[in-house]
Amino acid sequence: MSMAATTFKLKTLTTEALPAAIKRAAHYRNLNEPSPAESICLDVLEVDPENQQALVTLLLALTDQFAHYTSILFKKACEILPRLEDEYSQLYYEGIIWERRAQALAAQSTLSSNHKAYHGYCQAMELFEKASAIRPPDIDDAILHWNSCARTLMRKQELQPAPDESFETWLE
Repeated sequence: MSMAATTFKLKTLTTEALPAAIKRAAHYRNLNEPSPAESICLDVLEVDPENQQALVTLLLALTDQFAHYTSILFKKACEILPRLEDEYSQLYYEGIIWERRAQALAAQSTLSSNHKAYHGYCQAMELFEKASAIRPPDIDDAILHWNSCARTLMRKQELQPAPDESFETWLE
């Protein structure tokens, strides 16, 4: 019996199984297995398309894989943001996306990736700043991430902004 990938009909979870499935997805992320976590979240979202825990876990599972497929997964992660319920979550998780993209780019250690990483960290810091301004009173996660990005930029001197190309063009 031939079972080509295009012929599979995915099975549907029961509503009662969703909380356990979300826990399992988080467990796979903790084991550094983002691909199964992503798959589980997609299964949960088939049954409950607005499940906030599944959306956040999916977004994080996608960012966990940035080292391998940065641009494709960056776009997929950003597409989840409008589905998050509140402005704080949207800003905070967009900051997470940019921070993790910057981390993946910085790990490449090329001149252009260092410039892109610097830009990514700055973008993340801007989003964390906006999120911290509207955060719930007992949640300082955006501040913690802003500080982490700032420390990374202070520590890794190779991460610098790209030279102003318009200035170089003017000199020619």
